[in-house]
Amino acid sequence: MYLIGLILIYIISLRNISRPKYTKITKKNLEDILYWGMISAIIGGRLGYVIFYKANYFYNHLVEVFYIRNGGMSFHGGIIGVIISMYCYTKNKKISFWAVSDLIAQAVPIALALGRIGNFINGELCGTPTNLPWGVIFLTTNDNIYRHPSQLYECILEGPVLFIIIQIFLYKKTRLSGQTSAIFLIFYGILRCIGEIWREPDYIIYIYNSNYSMGQILSILMIISGFMLYYALSKKK
Repeated sequence: MYLIGLILIYIISLRNISRPKYTKITKKNLEDILYWGMISAIIGGRLGYVIFYKANYFYNHLVEVFYIRNGGMSFHGGIIGVIISMYCYTKNKKISFWAVSDLIAQAVPIALALGRIGNFINGELCGTPTNLPWGVIFLTTNDNIYRHPSQLYECILEGPVLFIIIQIFLYKKTRLSGQTSAIFLIFYGILRCIGEIWREPDYIIYIYNSNYSMGQILSILMIISGFMLYYALSKKK
């Protein structure tokens, strides 16, 4: 799913760099960005999972940090890794970071949707119990309980829905460089928080007698960061 997603991001982004706003980004630049972005997404995704979700466990089992075959990847860690790699690349090549970020943000939802389909196929990140007729028994849970196919819910929210929202924003003629990235951060965070309602949380944080999953906490931080970025870019107009 990662590979198929990468190919689709490449195809969509290759089409978009023909537009006037992105003419300074060459095909070679795009290929380099996706190559390093893929590597940094895997490294960041794994380290994010280790740090955000199971820091205590991996502190006592350091060698297992490298056991990616056993699962454990964090989107939030992955996006941090991608941002760092894009910043380093654009700074080295003297290309606009925001132009690259906006370009990639337009295509990423398609890859996210594929990733969620992969989660569903693997029977991981399962939903909470349900009596609804489309409930699914996941063999990986070993409990014979019908659960929400939350992976598919998130597939729809983080894929087609997010993609459409970004496309609608792109029709705004007064948008500034970087604001597409901010919209991605804001709405991914919102849609992820919604999707997590039906998902069995990996890790719970107790705040003021309310239960929040780690995914929701990190997504709330994304939303705040997105609004701050959008506001900061608007002030530069």
